[in-house]
Amino acid sequence: MKKIILSALICAFFTAVVAQQPLASNARPQTKFISEVGAFSWNETAFDFGKIKVNNPVTHEFTFVNSGNAPLVITSVQASCGCTVTRYTKEAISPGSSGFVTATYNAAKVGVFTKTITVNANTDGRAVLLTIKGEVVE
Repeated sequence: MKKIILSALICAFFTAVVAQQPLASNARPQTKFISEVGAFSWNETAFDFGKIKVNNPVTHEFTFVNSGNAPLVITSVQASCGCTVTRYTKEAISPGSSGFVTATYNAAKVGVFTKTITVNANTDGRAVLLTIKGEVVE
């Protein structure tokens, strides 16, 4: 009896598998969506100030071009510490146009430093990390 039930289940399974048909040729094609986003093309993403004097703030401007197919909007710019102040292009940057992110480091302590600036925008979802570094001397 067990063999008969098992055989019937196996037959039912294979019947269901074989009964699966590929989609008919008149099925509607899937719609592909082309994502329209802005895209950064940076001139540089790292800058070395070299040796700078203590208590002498230094500034560097990172520039970029929107190489995407939609206006680029920077949603946030965040420095890795309070010793770095940022400014950036606040309005939408049209495809082919330029923008900037400026980082000003307050050189209050003697020693080597490396700081990052995280830039978020309506790009492919990945944040951009900009880096400034140098050495503060007496």
